[in-house]
Amino acid sequence: MRRLFPRALARPLALAAAAVAIPLVSPAPAAADSVVVGGFPVDVADSPWTVALSSRDRFGGTRSGQFCVGVAIGRSTVLTAAHCLSEEVLGTSPNQLRDFSVITGRTDLLSTRGQEVRVRSTWVNPAYDNVTNAGDFAVLTLAQPLPASSVIRMAGAGDPAYVPGTAAFVYGWGDITGAGDYARGLRAARVHVLTDTLCRKAYPGGVDGRFLAASMVCAGEPQGGRDACQGDSGGPLVAQGKLIGLVSWGTGCGRAGSPGVYTRVSEIARSLRWAVRGASG
Repeated sequence: MRRLFPRALARPLALAAAAVAIPLVSPAPAAADSVVVGGFPVDVADSPWTVALSSRDRFGGTRSGQFCVGVAIGRSTVLTAAHCLSEEVLGTSPNQLRDFSVITGRTDLLSTRGQEVRVRSTWVNPAYDNVTNAGDFAVLTLAQPLPASSVIRMAGAGDPAYVPGTAAFVYGWGDITGAGDYARGLRAARVHVLTDTLCRKAYPGGVDGRFLAASMVCAGEPQGGRDACQGDSGGPLVAQGKLIGLVSWGTGCGRAGSPGVYTRVSEIARSLRWAVRGASG
């Protein structure tokens, strides 16, 4: 998940906690490494559609170049957050990354399990607003297909998986404490879909961001403790076996009264048809 500028503001989770409100001094952008807060270790075999976005050229080899997360919705199609492909995160445009790939089938980022599949092309939602964070999604087209078992189904509008109170899981390799403690292994956290009213109260606008129910969904726990965090951006929020959201933004990590905000997957289905064409072209 992400946070904008100081920890008190909503900032793209793709930025490392160490980079928050601190100028970047390394030659490459700080890696987006944070893990699910309040979560537990999982094997990628239990969520084979969860992939790590990687560029060792930009983020180094410490965590196999991982900087964001994605989710396979087709054998050659991966969804992620639009802000993950921004120049602020990458330091360049995505088509300038010489080694841009997704890591699939690998629980421990430093193991040799699974495979690394080159990203053939990218498509960033042209309606993405980096001020409101609305429309925060992008599409990656892979150079070779993944197994059919690695694909998850997307929830449509009105799906019961969006009903407040529904249990959901968020997956990622991000910050596990909110203090820059990054995990090598995939983790998940059990959260609940929250009401639009609660999320509007948490994010009414101004420095804390504005929750837009038409394109966003809120999830977490009212008392805090379980959440996505830096480095989890673009990762899947899954309920009732379907993809319902992509990790997008929020204030802090696991704070009471500041739930995670996710891109509402049901609202991007129509755009996705054009996205896949654009990424393929």
